[in-house]
Amino acid sequence: MDPSLLFALLGGLLIGAASLLLLAGTGRIAGVSGIVGGALARPAGDLAWRLAFVLGLVAGGAVLRVLSPRTLPTSLPHSALVIVGAGLLVGFGARLGGGCTSGHGVCGLGRRSPRSLAAVLTFMTTAFVTVYVVRHVLGGGA
Repeated sequence: MDPSLLFALLGGLLIGAASLLLLAGTGRIAGVSGIVGGALARPAGDLAWRLAFVLGLVAGGAVLRVLSPRTLPTSLPHSALVIVGAGLLVGFGARLGGGCTSGHGVCGLGRRSPRSLAAVLTFMTTAFVTVYVVRHVLGGGA
């Protein structure tokens, strides 16, 4: 088996297990946009677990950098300002849309949420149509 496939499978299992543990242990959904948005709102008595979750995400990236330095890019394709701005826009859009694609896909579908099913079908249909148009209609590259 290709090692990248094994890593992808392991990563997916870890994400699923983490979201399941958070739901089973606290009754909370592991939607990152909701967790970060809630941390920014600073609700009383609700901040510690949110910060721990976000710090865990950052720590996971740091561990990956140490264990497999070639996995993560060493240079940015755009300026840091553009990347931060894009990240903020994505975060705003995820909050506006009631969750991000991965949150709906992992947590929402796992809870059998009809709203998440509709969202995932919309995301995937849009992605398929976009790739088809770019590659076959506009003649774009891979």
